[in-house]
Amino acid sequence: MNRHLTPAVEQAMREAARLAILPRFGTAGAAPVEDKAENPGDSEPVTAADRECEAILSDRLAGLIPGAHVVGEEAVHHRPELLDHLGSGTCWIIDPLDGTANFAAGTGPFGLLVALAQDGIPIGGWILDPLSGRFCAAFSGEGATIDGTPFRTPSAEPARPLVAVTRLIPDKDRRARLLTALAEDAEVLDSPRCAADQYPRIATGGNHATLFTRTLPWDHAAGVLFLNEAGGRATRPDGSPYRCDDRREGLIAATTEKTWNWAAGRLSALGDSLTVRLETTR
Repeated sequence: MNRHLTPAVEQAMREAARLAILPRFGTAGAAPVEDKAENPGDSEPVTAADRECEAILSDRLAGLIPGAHVVGEEAVHHRPELLDHLGSGTCWIIDPLDGTANFAAGTGPFGLLVALAQDGIPIGGWILDPLSGRFCAAFSGEGATIDGTPFRTPSAEPARPLVAVTRLIPDKDRRARLLTALAEDAEVLDSPRCAADQYPRIATGGNHATLFTRTLPWDHAAGVLFLNEAGGRATRPDGSPYRCDDRREGLIAATTEKTWNWAAGRLSALGDSLTVRLETTR
């Protein structure tokens, strides 16, 4: 298995976007048909585009590697036992529409994410922005590309990094302390709840880092691999590598090693691991 899979994966993702996502964007067809949120006050909308896109991708990807499991975000909602496939063997991981709330509201960003994992480790990652057509791809040990061109993260260090912070920290006081600490040395903004946007943005230097709490495999497996293969760094706050079957929360993604170290140092000084599980019933 190598980067020769990329043309077939790209074709499947572009077809799914063309058939399931773009015709509904900005229309009544983008309205949510379900909300998966488990906690009052949360919102996890699902649209017909999510479901149709995942069905198309699941069908196309299953035929590329005989015997590989397919774990899609929407399928897991109804069949949680699919998560058991994440840690062993070969597994496709699908987020058919990341940033669904943005899509349903008629705005961006949103995108498609596909990852390939082997024994819990991401080895392939692909990210499609349906609006711009930008396609990011990476394979373990083989580097990263954007629209087929080899790509490396910029090495220049900003005087004040631009850092996005997840809004999924339920303790408002705690989040305020984190933002204040980061703002001493950085420009801070809210993350738009779209990993398909954040990883390419970090890789290209649009943001210099993003701090995530939730690290669900369909949101992060593709992006973590893409950013690391491009020369950036995406790991747990303690520096350990991301695994698809690891249920822990907290992840730092950064354009450069220096920016990652700065962000990790700020968190360490606050005694913050970005974990939210102890503060919510989730």
